[in-house]
Amino acid sequence: MFNLNLLDIIAGIPGLIIAMVIHEYAHARTADALGDPTPRMMGRLTLNPVAHIDPIGLIMLFLVRFGWAKPVIIDARHFKNPRRDDILVSLAGPAANLVTAFLTLVVLLVYHQVAGRPSVGMYQVLQLIIIYNINFAIFNLIPLPPLDGSHVLAQLLPGRLAYEYVRLERYSFLILIVLIMTPVLSMIFIPLQRFIWSAFLFILTPFF
Repeated sequence: MFNLNLLDIIAGIPGLIIAMVIHEYAHARTADALGDPTPRMMGRLTLNPVAHIDPIGLIMLFLVRFGWAKPVIIDARHFKNPRRDDILVSLAGPAANLVTAFLTLVVLLVYHQVAGRPSVGMYQVLQLIIIYNINFAIFNLIPLPPLDGSHVLAQLLPGRLAYEYVRLERYSFLILIVLIMTPVLSMIFIPLQRFIWSAFLFILTPFF
């Protein structure tokens, strides 16, 4: 679980920061576009990492591969269609991470074709940007409150059941710790990560 290799930590800094900032910015931008001014008033419509990064959450990401950013606060009362719009805002973060991972892979392939094999350092940085963004998307789609996947599921459940489901949030941290200490997350992440990589390469292979 712990990976304190200095080179890995340094190479991973851009990927972690980009993944966190893009994720939260996408939430904020989508909520604002759908009529909620709350993220704008709280200064979240920016790509400045300072607005989105929680220092403790970032450190935890480096140490145990589990961390968090500052959550984007939204007020669903401003949405024209609260249920639909909350789903769209929730999916915006993971979607932005997948787009970022895809575009980074394009950059890597174009560089390889135009300038030849990248240096070991450059390759590792770009690879980690791709991996961290894919992992951020997968992790946040886990249907465990308050992760994005739970917002989607809660909006699809009938009222009373949704209420009981959201109450699971009080146990979420403990559940996540248990998941991290067991092979369960690896059983989820590794197959999904490989599938997404394969899908990206399937789309891009005809062009490269």
